[in-house]
Amino acid sequence: MNLNIVLYQPEIPQNTGNIGRTCVLTNSRLHLIKPLGFEITDKHLRRSGMDYWYKLDVVYYESFEEFLEKNRGARIFLATTRAKKFYNAVSYEKGDYIMFGRESSGVPDSVREIFKESSIKLPMIESTDRSLNLSNSVAIIAYEALRQMGFPGMK
Repeated sequence: MNLNIVLYQPEIPQNTGNIGRTCVLTNSRLHLIKPLGFEITDKHLRRSGMDYWYKLDVVYYESFEEFLEKNRGARIFLATTRAKKFYNAVSYEKGDYIMFGRESSGVPDSVREIFKESSIKLPMIESTDRSLNLSNSVAIIAYEALRQMGFPGMK
């Protein structure tokens, strides 16, 4: 497994489907922290990547606390617009976890506080209150991590 992509309570099935496809094609595991804003069998998820879903290594968690408990000691980076350092300022390693928040609101302050020292961000102009699409953000950061590792097992 190259990377671990973590989605904290994702809300939009198309994003999760696209991210699932990215995970399959980069040999990465997808971690989904509930509650989800959709059913995994949702037709939008199927259109976006469900045809890859059977190939996807996916782990579900009933809560953030369960995720933390089951991944004790893992190197976890939190992608958030409120981070101080850019995503490319980190040295990624095989097996790292990269967590992304909800499309509408990111993660709560309590979660952000846990990962304050390992938070990363994508550069964007300051004059907007919007951020990049979740599936685009995952792809950008995942491919930087994979580039640093020499694209292991990828052609």
